Amino acid sequence: MSTAIVTGSARGIGRAICEKLAKDGVENIVVCDVKAEWCEETVEAVKALGANAIAMEINVADGASIEAGVDAIIKQFGAIDICVNNAGITRDGLLMRMTEEDWDSVLDINLKGAFLMTKAVSRNMLRARKGSIINIASVVGLMGNAGQCNYSASKGGLVALTKSAARELGARGVRVNAVAPGFIKSKMTDVLTDDVKNRMLSVIPMGKFGEVEDVANAVAFLASDAAAYITGQVISVNGGMLMP
Repeated sequence: MSTAIVTGSARGIGRAICEKLAKDGVENIVVCDVKAEWCEETVEAVKALGANAIAMEINVADGASIEAGVDAIIKQFGAIDICVNNAGITRDGLLMRMTEEDWDSVLDINLKGAFLMTKAVSRNMLRARKGSIINIASVVGLMGNAGQCNYSASKGGLVALTKSAARELGARGVRVNAVAPGFIKSKMTDVLTDDVKNRMLSVIPMGKFGEVEDVANAVAFLASDAAAYITGQVISVNGGMLMP
């Protein structure tokens, strides 16, 4: 029996990941966000796909919250096989105007949160000598973006964390990889003007925005046995926007 935890999964990419994992046969899925009630719709959607799902309130910027949540999951399900560090926020602004609070809040959730969660789940995975940890990075963590120094730094740091953790944990059968989405259709992109959308599309060879399912498919692959010999890698899901 397999168990997955997906942070920041009340909506958007996180929800799509939960649904895809359910479709692929993961039996237990822990849907977690900063408020448990936000997760209920995702829980019901996962249950409708035939998997067991529970909502859990976890603040990824708080080590005690993560430790309590992980302990509860292991007590209920016995193990954690898949961990997807998806929780993230933006506090965009030009460097010269960015406040220290905006910097700290983004780094705390996007990068520190992934560190704390990886540390917590890896203990159980190392004992089991198996497990897959997948970090949701971003194209801007690989190329940078004006007005997003904090977000870009957090996602670039997540890529480095992925590679370092993969080197530390690989000998015990624990794989750590990342998915770096490009422009994905979301509430954020829905409110953009046509002019802004057209400028974005002009740098994407495929000429379209991605769907949340595109990211979920990459995550599901990395979580599966089909990726059993893949670790320390970053899969870009960006329609060709960045080709390193």
